[in-house]
Amino acid sequence: MMQHQLSIEARSRPEILERVLRVVRHRGFRVCALNMAPQTNPECINIQLTVASLRPVDLLSSQLSKLMDVACVEIQQLTSQQIRA
Repeated sequence: MMQHQLSIEARSRPEILERVLRVVRHRGFRVCALNMAPQTNPECINIQLTVASLRPVDLLSSQLSKLMDVACVEIQQLTSQQIRA
């Protein structure tokens, strides 16, 4: 499986994390790591997400960017590490 790292900037809403995780699951990706932190603007958060899948990460990135309250989705890193479950 390929491992991908995404950086997501979004408005700080109680439901935003649930929406992001639902899209990740529906698109067939597995969450490997998740880190969420506030930005200097208290109304915004930054989500660092590491996911794994055989599918192209562009499919996930484009769907995440369509979510309400998501301002930006960037693919940070692509590695071809094998993940052992």
